[in-house]
Amino acid sequence: MGFALRRRGPKNFDRASDGSMTLIEHFRELRSRLFIASLAIVGGLVVGYFLADPAFELLKQPYCRLPGSGEATADGSCRDFLQLSPVDGFVLKLKLALWIGLIVGAPVWLFQLWAFIAPGLHRHERKWAYVFVSIAAPLFVAGAALAYFVVDKGLAFLLEAGVTGLSTQLEVTRYISFVTGMILLFGVAFEFPLVLLMLNFTGVVSARRLLSWWRVVIFVCFAFAAIATPDPGPFGMTLLALCLALLYFVAVGVAFLNDKSRGRGKEVYAGLDDDQASPLDDDPQPVVAADRAETVTPIVPAQPVPTPLPIERRYDDMT
Repeated sequence: MGFALRRRGPKNFDRASDGSMTLIEHFRELRSRLFIASLAIVGGLVVGYFLADPAFELLKQPYCRLPGSGEATADGSCRDFLQLSPVDGFVLKLKLALWIGLIVGAPVWLFQLWAFIAPGLHRHERKWAYVFVSIAAPLFVAGAALAYFVVDKGLAFLLEAGVTGLSTQLEVTRYISFVTGMILLFGVAFEFPLVLLMLNFTGVVSARRLLSWWRVVIFVCFAFAAIATPDPGPFGMTLLALCLALLYFVAVGVAFLNDKSRGRGKEVYAGLDDDQASPLDDDPQPVVAADRAETVTPIVPAQPVPTPLPIERRYDDMT
């Protein structure tokens, strides 16, 4: 008994790449991917609800490391926070669960996002996207870890620089917002060199041009750190600005290696500044008379087209 093999059609990825998918099918695919991503976030939210207490204890450690701010209790733990409303604790737990849910479900919803965008990219663009994503994740983690380990320095400065001179008990929701804001800001700011590398790898700017902007970039780094950092003290702002400046010079070094591997900077006018005139050949050439043109043979006019014969005279009886 023979079995008929069912021929499979092209996948949605191939159909979206070659443009054969209709607009309605694109919307249906977007709907299905949003539904799967939502399920992943909801599942991560459930997991995050059970991990909210350990996460809170982890975020509480910078406050416990403050000298003289967190008075130790009988069990050795640091002093509790101040809660102003009965619902603050539950709402804070839901916020932490949502953050954890986004992190836990990130592989799923990021894959759904990428699967919807990738068909519109060329093969080399997808390759560079993989490279940049693999670099972006460690940079974000490095920035978040740096913010977590130095946030207590900014808290200590803020508490000691006040005029009250009293033992401070922090409000829990504002403290968590302060710490998570610092972690998120440092993580996002550490993606700054990827923007410069993307401009260089796509051929928009060269490494030499990026290096010529170093004064402006350093000023922008300090201005951004002063405006965006939740910590108004000088420690957090200065640390973030210095890290951004260091990452800028690292990105410029990688850009120089990329330009060297691609042979950029070896053009004819690569060594000239924008305001410098290009070298001209000032050696005058003598003007001589041109050769005499030969006489051109006149063109014979075309013969007139003869008048066609009537239809009955064009063919014989056998045609």
